[in-house]
Amino acid sequence: MTVFTPTILLCAGGTGGHLFPAESLAHALRARGIRVALATDARVDAIAAEFPASEVITIPSATPSGRSPLRRASAVLTLGRGFGIAVKEIRRINPAAIVGFGGYPTVPPVLAGQLLKVPTVLHEQNAVMGRANAFLARGARTIATGFKEVRGVPDKARAFRMHTGNPLRPAVIEAAKIPYPAFGEGATLRLLVFGGSQGARVMGEVVPAAIERLPADLRARLHLVQQVRPEDLTAVQNRYLAMGLAGLEAAPFFKDLPTRMAASHLVVSRSGASTVSELAAIGRPAILVPLPGSLDQDQAANAATLEAIGAALTLKQTAFTPDRLAAELVACFETPAKLTAAADAARSAGIHDAAERLAEVVIETAARS
Repeated sequence: MTVFTPTILLCAGGTGGHLFPAESLAHALRARGIRVALATDARVDAIAAEFPASEVITIPSATPSGRSPLRRASAVLTLGRGFGIAVKEIRRINPAAIVGFGGYPTVPPVLAGQLLKVPTVLHEQNAVMGRANAFLARGARTIATGFKEVRGVPDKARAFRMHTGNPLRPAVIEAAKIPYPAFGEGATLRLLVFGGSQGARVMGEVVPAAIERLPADLRARLHLVQQVRPEDLTAVQNRYLAMGLAGLEAAPFFKDLPTRMAASHLVVSRSGASTVSELAAIGRPAILVPLPGSLDQDQAANAATLEAIGAALTLKQTAFTPDRLAAELVACFETPAKLTAAADAARSAGIHDAAERLAEVVIETAARS
């Protein structure tokens, strides 16, 4: 007797921030005996190569934004070509459901699935719905959210909504088991700084200048782990060496970032959805600097969820100055109990089983259809 194994098509691409939650969901679905396929774009081919899917389909995609009418028109044509390819692939795969994780690479396959009457689930990671998901929301059966409150969902979207949280990578789940490091009077402050591909430059400019402003006795009690852009690495390292900073690890990328987050007393970073969710799950206080210039201001909304419960301080980039950061670091040294309280507050907001919750939502959506 032939056993039917349903296929779920996951659609994610553009950045690792979209792909990593999809990867977590893929593990949860495969653990339930469900076949997983991935539709993505060429920009994440290197990451997608290790994605836990039975097959990976590359679909042309582009972002129709910017000031150039020619570039926008070219992007629309690329999306149209991707849509045609997606229709053929969906008919071949015949998925029981399609899950989109936001970003324009998801538009061709999710839209094709909706027109082919395949039940679709959208997962919105941020506290403000992105434009791609907002465009697809009217045709979705279910909208799952990373945050409890999400702004920007179109009024005409009639989808069933469920707060699942943002699926976490296995490395984050393991790091979440590590207790907050003891930090008291006279102890070393372990500081982790990262900014992602779009945000590392400001970190490389502001953080060294702030540490230069610390009193020498406090600087001697600092252990710094900092992500630095490759083109800035030598200059930043030399600046720290010149000020005699003994505890320093600087690199363009850390593969074990969740473990390093768990080992830190304080994190300074951008506030993408994955970062905010990981800070909550691991339970670490943060100074968050939302990426400026975003039309949706999604990172500001993400950061506000932790600031509202006392787990983080949010600084606009214009307020993220060496003097302000130095003052905040001095306050951390002087009142370590506040850091511990902020860590507890962060952990209270963590959702560790988001991938399992989302898997149940996807299965129920497919079953209802």
